[in-house]
Amino acid sequence: MSNGSSITQFLLLAFADTRELQLLHFWLFLGIYLAAILGNGLIITAIACDHRLHTPMYFFLLNLSILDLASISTTVPKSMASSLWDIRAISYAGCVVQLFFFLFLIVGEYCLLIVMAYDRYIAICKPLHYELMMGSRACVHVAAAAWGSAVLYTLLHTANTFSIPLCQGRVLDHFFCEIPQILKLSCSHSYLREVVVLGVSLSIAFGCFVFIVMSYVQIFRAVLRIPSEQGRHKAFSTCLPHLAVISLFISTVMISYLKPPSISSPSLEVVIAVLYSVVPPAVNPLIYSMRNQELKDALKKLILSVVFQQP
Repeated sequence: MSNGSSITQFLLLAFADTRELQLLHFWLFLGIYLAAILGNGLIITAIACDHRLHTPMYFFLLNLSILDLASISTTVPKSMASSLWDIRAISYAGCVVQLFFFLFLIVGEYCLLIVMAYDRYIAICKPLHYELMMGSRACVHVAAAAWGSAVLYTLLHTANTFSIPLCQGRVLDHFFCEIPQILKLSCSHSYLREVVVLGVSLSIAFGCFVFIVMSYVQIFRAVLRIPSEQGRHKAFSTCLPHLAVISLFISTVMISYLKPPSISSPSLEVVIAVLYSVVPPAVNPLIYSMRNQELKDALKKLILSVVFQQP
């Protein structure tokens, strides 16, 4: 029998037992990680340096790229190091820190996606009120509220999770520390307290999801009423990437947390975790830059200035 105070470290799930597969995992994650750093780094730099992109939409996209970059940096480097040096252990304090930052960044990203949906709704459905409702000060306040809400939510869950007595060993069936995996090690009914909190959180998240869906219903109705084809194309080019990012994020998280226990297995848990924790930060920059001509022009200008020293 053991509890949280006596556990000094946890053992994470290894991706593979053979050295060849461990190295394959390392190089695969390294490629994804470098792609995420490059893509998000380019978007952050382009938005910061190009004054034409100093608008609310790109301000929120800048925040999203920062969250993506930090989120993938919370889990992937540790997993890469574990495969490279065949070390599964993570300290108790390290697990607490990893869980806190990962949850904070995931919740912050969800809050920011809600804000971005609201921004697109005001811009397309109420364009005459856009400058008043989404001014620079309002954008800063809204972004700060999203980050602050994520901090408070994460503090609650992290403290609640690690206050539960643990006696079911110290092996986590995951490649990083996550709340459901910690709860599996609980040895008392006190874990139900965290389950209830998670249930309430999922209900709130579902309500926010309904808000996003209703916002986009109104957005698409407004876009279809735009008389010019060019106007419709421009509106769709700013909305579809955001909708794709939201769909990718929410669908993978819902699969992870709402799948039936009967189909649960360590390997499936890992695959789903990769889908919502590793893939989105790497592909989000590509999604946002594919149809957004303003962002593509800014990225092209940035790359040319760096590679060819062109002003």
